[in-house]
Formats: sequence, C-alpha cells, structure tokens
Amino acid sequence: MFISVAEPSADQHAARLIRACRAIRPSVRFVGVAGPHMVAAGCWPIFDMTRHSAMLLGILGSVGRAAAMMTTCERHLRRYPFDAAVLLDSPTLHLPLAARAKAAGVPVFYYIAPQMWAWGAYRITKLRHRTDQVGVILPFEEQYFRDQGIDATYVGHPLADVLAEEKIDEAVVAEIRRRGRPVIALLPGSRKHVVEEVLPGQLEVSEEISRNIRGATFGVSVAGDHLLASIQDRASHSSADVRLYPGSHAELIRAADLVLVASGTTTLEVAFAGKAMIVMYNASRLFYNLIGRRMIHTKYLSLPNILAGREVVPEFMPYYRSTAPIAERAIELLRDDTVRSRMEEDLRGVVEPIRTPGTARRVARMVLDMAADRG
Repeated sequence: MFISVAEPSADQHAARLIRACRAIRPSVRFVGVAGPHMVAAGCWPIFDMTRHSAMLLGILGSVGRAAAMMTTCERHLRRYPFDAAVLLDSPTLHLPLAARAKAAGVPVFYYIAPQMWAWGAYRITKLRHRTDQVGVILPFEEQYFRDQGIDATYVGHPLADVLAEEKIDEAVVAEIRRRGRPVIALLPGSRKHVVEEVLPGQLEVSEEISRNIRGATFGVSVAGDHLLASIQDRASHSSADVRLYPGSHAELIRAADLVLVASGTTTLEVAFAGKAMIVMYNASRLFYNLIGRRMIHTKYLSLPNILAGREVVPEFMPYYRSTAPIAERAIELLRDDTVRSRMEEDLRGVVEPIRTPGTARRVARMVLDMAADRG
C-alpha cells in the first residue's frame, strides 16, 4: 500500500489505520509520505511533510519541498506494484498526487475528504476523476459528495478513536487547577505560522481577562518541541499569569473553564470535552478580501457551528481587527455560569453523532477490500 500524509494530526490517524489494517491482514505493507507516528506503526518512509505542514498563505513556504515530494512519490508509484494509494486530507498536495497515482494505474482511497462544501468547490471535478473511493468524517458529507457523483462513505470521525485511547492524568489536571481559578486554556495550534498568527491575540485577550477577573490563570498547550521556543518567548512578555504545558494538551482542556482555540479540528476535541470556547483565527485580511470570501460558501467557519447549523460558540475569523470584542465575550462567559453551562451542553449535543469510535477499523476494511479487488 502507498500512503501519504502532510500534517501531524493526519500522521496519527494514518498510524491508527496502518495498525488496524495489520490487525486484519498482518502481511500488508505500507510505504509513503510518513510522519513519526506512521513510521512507529511500521510504514516505510520515503518523505516526511509533517514538520512543514501549512494552511492558507503558509503553503507558499513549502512549495519547493512539495515539488520534491511529488517527484519522489511519482517515481515510487510507477516503479512498484502498489495495490492502493491512501491519501489523507491536505488537498493542496493530495489532489495532484491522486492524479499521479491514477496515471500509474493505482486505485486511490481518499480518507478525510477536502471540505469542498465550505470552500473550493471548483475542485469537485478533480476529486471525482482522481479517486475511486472517498471516506468522509462528518455525517452530512456523504450525501453532499454522492450528489456530486463521488463514491463517498461516512466512516466516522477519527477523533473519536483518539479520545477513546486517551488517558488523562488527573494529577496534572488537579495541579493546573490549584494554580487558581478560573483556568483559561490557550490552544494556538500545531502549525508554526498559525501559532504566530493566533497566539499574540490569545495573549492579548488573556491580559484583558487578567485585568478584570481576579485569580484567573492561563495555560498554553505546546503541540511540539518545534514550537516551544517561540511560544515561550511570546508568553514571557505577557502580563497575564501564563504557564506553558507541553505534553499535557488533554489535561489542560480538562482543567479549563474556558478555551481560546485556533480554528480547526481541535475545536471538536474541545467540544467532545464539553468545554466552553471561543474560536479564533487571524489570517491575512487582504488575502481574504481579495480571494477567500469568494471561495467560502458556509455561513459559519468553525466546525462546531457548522455541525450545529447555528452559532453555538463565538467565532472570530477568518481575521479580526481588534481583540477587544473577543476579550469582552470571554469575560462575559467567565462571569456568567448559566451562559457557559448552556454552551457546554449544546456542544455535547453537537458532537454526540460523531462520538462512536471504530473509524480506523472501518477504513481499514474498505482499503483492504479495494486492494483485494485489484489483486
């Protein structure tokens, strides 16, 4: 099997898929664009893009590396008799790679479909012609893609598998809470350029909360060693009582009374935990006004609100001019237990339909069936 990921979260999902495939068919082998989790699960790596993942304009910084990856992958796809190619998320890289796999005669399974219902619907034709099967992770996506002539199947959300395996260190949770209450968690993301865009605003909001709510403490989730120095530097200049928590992401969410979170899948993780949140993303205003607003087709941009079809959580994105309104909402939520509790209850209801684990096993059976049909 050929398999490819381009970001850290997909690396973890792919590793679970590899293990699930091997549990069903121990002889199966995986080769491809792999991160450290996939390598640990037994994948033979020919390239690693996970340390260079990007979104929006950040992708421009990885163009050269992406071109080298594409050349390496195409050479392997043409040289070796792969039974299937499994591509996870990252359409900027994987739609072109899917075309190369199909040209080499390798059937393509696309797992975690591009969110074309939200933006970039012009890519539908590419997805239709370059894939054989698509595994979607949000319930409404199956019908959406089927209506576009794509063989799509809802497989469940891989986050349910992640959380089912998660072990919370309650001692760490208690330690975070002992520092003071309320606890505000800052989740700036795992991509360096996103952290640089979002964390300064989160720290500004934290400082305003600190000035208005006595005893408030703040924790920053550090999603990798490559982010530690830059986060440490920014946090050290904050007047708020900020502490960094590398390796205690889940514990920080569990301890939090309110979460300031960068837009993305982590918003669903916070929703699964039933924690009130404010979603932030600060992209280029010029890019959005020139290009982005013509490509986006949804009323809401954060996943909890998209799933709910209404505003369950405040979202300040794709950019914000000032953090003052964000701080105002944060202070309101922290002071009003009733409003915060209602949001937490709504969030638990939003994610209930995607809470069932077993996604990796379901995808593994589909991939192995595809390979068997080819064989």
